[in-house]
Amino acid sequence: MASQQRRARSRRPALAVVTAAAVSVALASGPGPAVADPDPVPSTTPAQTEQAAPPQDPGTQPPPPPVPAAPTTATTATGDTESPDPAATPTPAPPTDSASASASASASASAAAPAPVPTPAFGAYLDFGARGVARIAQLSAWLGGAELRVGHTYLPGDQWRNIEGPPGFLDVWAHWRREKDDRMLVLNVPMLERNEEGVSDPEVRDLLQRGAAGEFDHHFRALAERLVGLGVPDTVIVLGWEMNGTTYTHRCGPDPEAWKAYWNRIVTAMRAVPDQRFRFDFAPTRGRDAVPWTECYPGDGTVDIIGMDAYDQPSGLSFDEQVSEPLGLQEHVDFARTHGKPVSYPEWGLFRNGDNAEYMRRMLDWMDRHGALYNTLTDYCPHGVWQCRRNPLSSAVYRSLLSPESPEFPETSETSETIVAPATPTASTAPTAPTSPRRPDTCTPIVLGEWLESRLGGRLCLRLGWWSPAR
Repeated sequence: MASQQRRARSRRPALAVVTAAAVSVALASGPGPAVADPDPVPSTTPAQTEQAAPPQDPGTQPPPPPVPAAPTTATTATGDTESPDPAATPTPAPPTDSASASASASASASAAAPAPVPTPAFGAYLDFGARGVARIAQLSAWLGGAELRVGHTYLPGDQWRNIEGPPGFLDVWAHWRREKDDRMLVLNVPMLERNEEGVSDPEVRDLLQRGAAGEFDHHFRALAERLVGLGVPDTVIVLGWEMNGTTYTHRCGPDPEAWKAYWNRIVTAMRAVPDQRFRFDFAPTRGRDAVPWTECYPGDGTVDIIGMDAYDQPSGLSFDEQVSEPLGLQEHVDFARTHGKPVSYPEWGLFRNGDNAEYMRRMLDWMDRHGALYNTLTDYCPHGVWQCRRNPLSSAVYRSLLSPESPEFPETSETSETIVAPATPTASTAPTAPTSPRRPDTCTPIVLGEWLESRLGGRLCLRLGWWSPAR
């Protein structure tokens, strides 16, 4: 997939380096500033399976000016994100008395049967930073109180210092993880800097060989030490994801043997840090892509989970064909079973086939039947069901299958502090044009500069007069 297309997507983890101070303030007072993301551009890849895009890095853009640190409550004056629209999806009806009785009888009859495969821990990618954590509770409410046990974010891949875990970036995620023992933090970790800058195959080959020789070990030790220090030593590390494609500098194709040796060095370096309990997830894209992902597998000794990023694509490919295609869903679970590893789906969702309720239903069933350790839906347009209004049929399926019985759904998933001008869904692959600002009279826009505002998805709006000294 071309890098310029990838950069049009909504995941921008590298901004955390700039806004670390703002995140720290947010941790003390609640969720971070409510800023609308732009509707991302659906992307393509040159690979046969056209896998969907992971998070975006800012490349070599100059750092934006710091956001002024002031005791304010922030909202957006404008934004063009596809906000969750609970009204667009029907609330599933509660079960009837006869259905309940039938279910009870069935349960009694099967009491002596083998225990069912446990439902995977699930979550969704909602945003890279503090807003992503805040939205976990909002999505849970939209699902009638269903518990999201998985929090998922990505490290920036622009510079080594950010791959080490920028100060302040991981704190909010670590805090969420520590609140409950059964929660899981999933962290995608790039293997090389300049990860989306179109680095040539010869240079990638050289970098992989240098990594295999141990030149970059210290960066990953630093990350491991930071995670242990934050109290999340059991983080699931999705290392070098989608390595079988062409998008990332950390791709496998230029030198599979060096790539595997480098993966093993990284895992060895991180496991050497005292008190760590990391699990390492090997997660290619579904299908052949640029190189067979089986050629990149580094070995059972350094892989704990065999994941797969699986989107509903290319156009016209049925779910059955996604199962049976070479290196598809069936080969994935068979490969994992042969190697004695659980499966996962760190990225999945709708894509080229639009609002596909059958895909949503069958993918959820597939993950349940094969006992996936976890899954995280990519929840923004065009892939998602909560933060994207384009997929009401799939949204209804997701909501009905993951919600508790007889849920009492909230009227809206937006917080009272978020003012977002709704975008009109279109079938175009171009970004949705910004709508006119909509804000309360007491909200004053703050000019931060065109570069930063374009990446925040709108202008910050400060509510003035909200604080007064004690009398």
